[in-house]
Parts: sequence; structure tokens; C-alpha cells
Amino acid sequence: MVLYVYAITAASPSHDLDGLEGVGPGSSPPRTVAAGPVAAVVGDVSEEVRPARRDLLAHQAVQERLMAAGAVLPLRFGHLAPDEDTVREALEAGAEAYLSALERLRDCAEFHVRATQDDEEPLLRRALDEVPGVRDLDARIRAGDPDPRLPLALGELVTRQVQAWQQTTADALVRALEPFARDRVVQEPTGRDFLNLSLLVPDDRADALLETREELDRELGDGAALRFSGPLPPYSFVG
Repeated sequence: MVLYVYAITAASPSHDLDGLEGVGPGSSPPRTVAAGPVAAVVGDVSEEVRPARRDLLAHQAVQERLMAAGAVLPLRFGHLAPDEDTVREALEAGAEAYLSALERLRDCAEFHVRATQDDEEPLLRRALDEVPGVRDLDARIRAGDPDPRLPLALGELVTRQVQAWQQTTADALVRALEPFARDRVVQEPTGRDFLNLSLLVPDDRADALLETREELDRELGDGAALRFSGPLPPYSFVG
């Protein structure tokens, strides 16, 4: 057996883990291993775990139970330790840093914000209407200009302009949202997203953040939309 490690918390007060299922095959229910002022929430597991839906949900359920009771340093799915002694040694060695991080996260939750380009057509029409170079190239192609480089040049120009508009919008969204947060992390967007933002939001600012989200979503336009997730365990703000 090895230990699956869910999170690090303060050792006191003790945590209510009753009724929670463990992650992985042959797992035990979660329990705490304490070392001085800090503790880890762990569970026995018989083999390496894989991100099956049942286990991902069990991992998240532990984080949410802990977060409801106080500050938590959530570990991402799949963290293993060989035994309790190893866990205690890590807690003792990092106690000061863990306590500092827990204090920084106290009474906060993570909110995840994505801005997504659901429909590109409004931006393409805007480029044709507002960007002279795009209009000129489009007119030449429609008039039958045989130059084979024109479609590629048009596509590249439109792409650069769309990306510039999206970056301007993303920057404006960050400026509008960061006053609600104690900290923020901007990550590389993927797919149709052009903003991937994590906010560490104090509990007493969460309602105001969500009200602002509705206003920003209405103003966004150009086929884009905001996606909010939260409150979540503060994964993005744990080193």
C-alpha cells in the first residue's frame, strides 16, 4: 500500500471526513496525518491511480469538504507518497511555508474565467468593414485577380487583426476583474478561448464578481462569451 495525498491543511481544528470515499482501487477513506501545526489528508491505495471519473469526483469531493471548513492547499490529482513517515517529514520541512500559504488563501476561493469565441463571423465582418487592407484584398479576389497569393495574404491579415482585437478584449477583461481578486494567474488559452484567467477571490467579494460577470458578458459582443467556474479549490495559487 502507498498513500494518496489529497491536500495540506492546518492541523487544528480537526476535519470532518466522514462519508467521503477514497481515490483508487482498494482505497481507504481519507484521514489526516499531522506534524506540528500542519496536516495532510491522505488515504491508503493499493496501486497507482488513473483519472477515472469516479476517482476524479472523489478527489474533488475531499477538496470541497476541506475548503468548506477553512483554508486548504489542494494537491492535484494523482499525488502519491510511500508512507506516513515520508508525509510527516515533508510537513515538518515545509511547515512555515505551508502556514504562510494557508494564511494567504484564508477565506478565498478560486474562480476560473474563460473568454471564448463562439462565433467568428461577427469579427470577420468587422474586419471587412473596418480594416482597409482587408477590404482591398477581398475586393481584388472578388474582382477575379488571378494572383494565387491573395487568399493567403487575406487570411493572414484577418487572423492578425482578429487576434489583436481579442487580445485587447482579454486585457480589458483582466483589468475589469482583477479588482475583485487577491491574486490572479493568466494562462495560455487553448481552442476557441482567447482568455484563460484564474482569480483568487475573497469570499466577501464573490457576489460582486458574479454581478460584474453578467454586465461584462452583455457588453462583450462580437460572437464572444464568458465562461465562469467557481468557487473552486485554489489549485492555481498553490506552488
